Amino acid sequence: MGSLFDWPRAWGEPPIRGVLRKTSADFFVEEQLGFEPDGKGEHCWLWIEKENLNTADAAQRLARFAGLRERDISYSGLKDKRAIARQWFCLHLLNREVDWQQWNDPSLRILRIERHSKKLRRGTHRSNYFEITLRDVQGDLNELNSRIELIRASGVPNYFGEQRFGREGRTFELARRAAEQKSRLSRQQASLYFSALRSYVFNEVLGYRIARRAWDTPLAGEVFMLNRSNSVFREALNAALLARFSSGDIHLSAPLPGRESGAMPVDDVLALEQQVLRDHEVLVNYLAAANVESARRSLRLLPENLRAEAIANDAWRFSFTLSRGCFATSLMRELVDYSLPEAE
Repeated sequence: MGSLFDWPRAWGEPPIRGVLRKTSADFFVEEQLGFEPDGKGEHCWLWIEKENLNTADAAQRLARFAGLRERDISYSGLKDKRAIARQWFCLHLLNREVDWQQWNDPSLRILRIERHSKKLRRGTHRSNYFEITLRDVQGDLNELNSRIELIRASGVPNYFGEQRFGREGRTFELARRAAEQKSRLSRQQASLYFSALRSYVFNEVLGYRIARRAWDTPLAGEVFMLNRSNSVFREALNAALLARFSSGDIHLSAPLPGRESGAMPVDDVLALEQQVLRDHEVLVNYLAAANVESARRSLRLLPENLRAEAIANDAWRFSFTLSRGCFATSLMRELVDYSLPEAE
């Protein structure tokens, strides 16, 4: 996989190679909310299916049709553009109704309309279900099955995917230049650039730990994170804690840098993280000066119900569920050395 950010893999070179996203239908993602709208209230929730359309553009089209400002449209998470994606959108309509029968957009299909008493906020959904088809597959398929079993048991590094850094890393390069020049940013720039910078530094810490075989082994001074939660805590290593880690109930974490807040590592982990953060001092100081609040993110991604099946002589379909905020490409890069179509 060609990338500007070639962070180390946990399990070595993948056993197969192939082409990802040959068509938009080869990448299917469906948001899993975890609850049902309550059927009443001033918010109109739309369950939509979009194709070759990013989430922000979909929100703009819905806002124009409903006669709303863009800030009156919300969604839980960003979904890939070159894909078929199903997700919820929320429109603050109060008691007004919109004639959705007149909606006609082949790239954005409305599948369901519900009312709900609360606004849909970022990060509300529980998880995402993926079906990914890989084309032109070559390699050791027996070894692929072994790799899948390994990942089911031990997970993969929870890297931010290349989408976070913009096409060919352009968003990150602009963000790094802004940090070096201590530029003031518009609200839209700040959202994109700060996210890219924090994600990059997190990936650097994770890659550093993988290179030292310390990403899936607790060290002294860890900040642990509860599974499917942003809750963190620090506790001295003991048998009970290690058992919880082995079971997937808790994970190790690394920083999303900014103004210091919350639990901080100590001892071995503090020294390790400081080594990486010093190498990116300009980016870290820029985020802190902008008053971006620091946070933690799990180092490990544990997919649920990971399956793979051959659907043609040279095509395989992978299906799995990931917690929100996790990237399917971070899982796929441990399974396959993938490339994208030249049109990409």
